[in-house]
Amino acid sequence: MSNGTESLARQRIYALLDEQSFMETGSLVTARSTDFNLTQKDTPSDGVITGYGLIDGKLVYVYSQDVSVLKGTIGEMHSKKITGIYEMAMKMGAPVVGMLDCAGVRLQESVDALQGLGEIYASQVKASGVIPQICAVFGSCGGGLTLVPALSDFAFAENEGHVFVNSPNALPGNSTAKCDTSSASYQSAHTGILDGVGTTEEILAGIRQLIAILPGNNQQGAYVEECSDDLNRACEGISGCKGDTRKLLAQISDDYLFVETKKDYARDMVTGFIQLNGMTVGAVANCTEEYDEEGNQTGAYPAALSARGCNKAADFVKFCDAFGIPVLSLTNTEGFAASNCSEKSQARALAHLVRNFVEASVPKVNVLVGNGYGSAYVVMNSKAIGADLVYAWEDSRIGMMDALLAAKIMYDKEEAAVVEEKAREYEELQNSVLSAARRGYVDLVIEPENTRKYVIAAFEMLYTKSVEGPMKKHGAK
Repeated sequence: MSNGTESLARQRIYALLDEQSFMETGSLVTARSTDFNLTQKDTPSDGVITGYGLIDGKLVYVYSQDVSVLKGTIGEMHSKKITGIYEMAMKMGAPVVGMLDCAGVRLQESVDALQGLGEIYASQVKASGVIPQICAVFGSCGGGLTLVPALSDFAFAENEGHVFVNSPNALPGNSTAKCDTSSASYQSAHTGILDGVGTTEEILAGIRQLIAILPGNNQQGAYVEECSDDLNRACEGISGCKGDTRKLLAQISDDYLFVETKKDYARDMVTGFIQLNGMTVGAVANCTEEYDEEGNQTGAYPAALSARGCNKAADFVKFCDAFGIPVLSLTNTEGFAASNCSEKSQARALAHLVRNFVEASVPKVNVLVGNGYGSAYVVMNSKAIGADLVYAWEDSRIGMMDALLAAKIMYDKEEAAVVEEKAREYEELQNSVLSAARRGYVDLVIEPENTRKYVIAAFEMLYTKSVEGPMKKHGAK
């Protein structure tokens, strides 16, 4: 057994936590099973190091699987150490960070190991919505262990990490050479489990950043720290960012901070955290364009809601509501994604997003930065489904559909001149943001460069919002 390999799990903990803050628990625990000569093997800490420490002075509980001990496999005592960490974290109201590097369930312990894996699942479900859960995959995370990052609030994977329910070679007609479905890049782009992929250093920095910006538990409410940025800072040129809302969110945030979640998944929908006057705010935004630091366009997407995008946004809104984090939405959508593939899950995904917006009792503010057409606009945190305040940029549009298309439908047998005239009339009477404001659907029409000061003022006013809903255990779906 290599001392260098043995210390890797511990080194990750030391690199994550504040210097000299780690306190280990259960350090003398070993495997209890005697089947298949397991007693003849040394199992220090039973393959997982557990304990607690600090990140930027905030209490955090942590476990790190040690691949040098029985390949980090999960056994009876291994799982008990992890569930014990969860019990302590729940009592103290502090986040849990798990670092995974495991060959799966320990064969020598069979049903005891399966029982332990199930107890880890149960601990995660009990902690969901009570304390933040973050995990990172270093090495392998396969089979039933894949549920651990899937049940976590946020998950990362090392560039060379592997996450899979089934091995790529076990999929009919596939192989690793053909399509490595277990690769971190594939999982990040296609499953929605991972928030980011990178080097060990990048992953640990991402975890530290999340811990710094999130509340420690669901009783603390939105995390607030002192703000040194100008609350009335004008965001010059921000109107050019309405397509690339990642840049827009960074522009309006304190000190230009934007912490994106699910970076590679459903790029047409942006989710992440910003800070406004020191308050952590969750952001959901439509995205139609992407640009790099040099201003070169790197991506383009239809101004339409996709099934993946809606599910991504819905899960994020639910997390924010559970932890009392206000939600800001930036709307720029003209309909629903249209394809055979999207049609299979679109309605359910849209319902998922609507349900979570409606049920969220936290402060909710919507800013219309582009077009808001049809039912897609309604879904994106409109007044109808519970937005507390709705602002709109001066050149934005709200309506059933594009004015010319509406005129063509209503006057399909008329000459072109008549259709054009009716389109202009429709634009003024039905698609104008002013017409929506006169009906009370928009609270204020604002200049784009003043977006920061208006959303800060909105969330300051909504800070003490309190909502009592009907008595029920949960929704039926």
